[in-house]
Amino acid sequence: MTTILRAALWLGLVLTLGRPLPVAAGDSPDLEVVHRIKQEAFKRSQVMDHLFHMTDVHGPRLTNSPGYDAAAAWVVETARGWGLENVALEAWGPFGRGWSSTRFSAHLVEPRYAPLIGVPLVWSPGTGGVVSGTPILTPLAWRDRFEAVAAEVERFMETWDGKLKGEIVLLRGERHLEPLESAPSKRFGSDELGKRALAPDLFEPLEIDLVEPRLPDDAHDRKRFRAHAPAPAREALWKRRRELTDRLYGFLAEQGVALVIHPAWRGDGGTVFPPRGGSHEADAPLPPPSIALTPEHYNRLVRLVERGPAARIEVEVQARIHGDDLSAHNVVAEIRGKERPDELVMLGAHLDDVHYGQGSTDNAAGCAVMLEAMRILAALDLPLKRTVRMALWSGEEQGLLGSRAYVEKHFGDRETMALGSEHAALSAYFNLDNGTGKIRGVYLQENDMVQPIFSAWLKPFHDHGAKTLTLRNTGGTDHLSFDAVGLPGFQFIQDPVEYSSRTHHSNMDTYDRAQAGDLMQAAAIVATFVYHTANREELLPRKPLPEPWPEELRDAD
Repeated sequence: MTTILRAALWLGLVLTLGRPLPVAAGDSPDLEVVHRIKQEAFKRSQVMDHLFHMTDVHGPRLTNSPGYDAAAAWVVETARGWGLENVALEAWGPFGRGWSSTRFSAHLVEPRYAPLIGVPLVWSPGTGGVVSGTPILTPLAWRDRFEAVAAEVERFMETWDGKLKGEIVLLRGERHLEPLESAPSKRFGSDELGKRALAPDLFEPLEIDLVEPRLPDDAHDRKRFRAHAPAPAREALWKRRRELTDRLYGFLAEQGVALVIHPAWRGDGGTVFPPRGGSHEADAPLPPPSIALTPEHYNRLVRLVERGPAARIEVEVQARIHGDDLSAHNVVAEIRGKERPDELVMLGAHLDDVHYGQGSTDNAAGCAVMLEAMRILAALDLPLKRTVRMALWSGEEQGLLGSRAYVEKHFGDRETMALGSEHAALSAYFNLDNGTGKIRGVYLQENDMVQPIFSAWLKPFHDHGAKTLTLRNTGGTDHLSFDAVGLPGFQFIQDPVEYSSRTHHSNMDTYDRAQAGDLMQAAAIVATFVYHTANREELLPRKPLPEPWPEELRDAD
């Protein structure tokens, strides 16, 4: 072999190893279409107008509230105006109570006047006028482990039984606040994205009792639990804690408490992250009228109660429980495919919120992006082989209820794994629900097979900061409803921005916290992914089907 030939072979080997994994020819991005999508998304964007209507005009949007119904009706009218097909409010349920508030005011009157920053808690009744008086302190510790919480609630009820009639109750002690030592907003740097791209840490499997799961005492075992706990165990723990909260609130109502005041459970500086209020379920006990205050104002009340002089406050809440219609609905709309209209690509986000702000970053932002992606595809009149269906969900905040009901109706039962006729026809579901931040990549939900495909589709957006793929799972939003029945469901990686520090489930989740450039970038990427999925020769590859739940854990209904 000549020296020149050896050199040529060596160069060829180096070049080959330096290339990314090959993808099928049909998975290479159509750069002409990508260019057109970018032009429409960046130069003729309407995404912030969508956001305005869902937040400033119709927010908040608690499921089964007038705000949600008005926002859903606006989406239907808008989608029909773009020429989308099969636009509808698709009912599911029963969901339970609706709730809305029309007035809230809170004031410290003595020893010196000051307005109090706070919010009423959802699914708690109004005060029936102004409640005035001196609060009492009934400190209740709320610990991480369920067993400790349950014991604390039992002690609380035994201690205060018969002593709370007509009282204004401060339910927790003073919450110590640390000075702010880091910026409340951040974006992912290359190091953080590099770590996120790594596969998750591996843990030796942990034996978990699915019927009566228990969060381990040991910190290492708790990591193993979070890594391996299946859906039945996670939901059993959540249900036990919810039932305990309902029991506590029912006790306070039975005792005749006039008003319950909570501190914001995290955050400070006038931002209120309220604890859970009452329950949407029609048969759950209603709590007494309940509010949450920013911790600085709550702590002042606690100190005045503990040290004097006596504080006197005035609070008024006007709230309505909507119980006349216990069903709920999602919003759906389609662009019909030309060659394989019975095969589907879905995109979605949850339209409901938790009432406290305008539900901007959680999750009108995701809805605005999905609406804009549909508008782009329709405006460009791009050829689509498969049908593209958008779904905006309700009941997400109460446990992904709207998307779970939809998946059960159309695709399959996650508990029995009995599959519906449409299960084989869905290529993928794409979700957006982590705030206003721009898309940085995709959580693959352990689906190795889609990695080279998505890598190719992201290449035209590398210069927009989107290039990270991770096998990691991410939880807490509607793609999990699809993943639970073995369908490819994906959530995009997003910059956190102010999501956890300022906006998520807070009174500051407003239009102003959304970033227009981020949402424009996200709309372009979503439209591109949907377009390529709709026109791919094959459906996207799937993981093996999950196992059915044990019979003793299945819903009797």
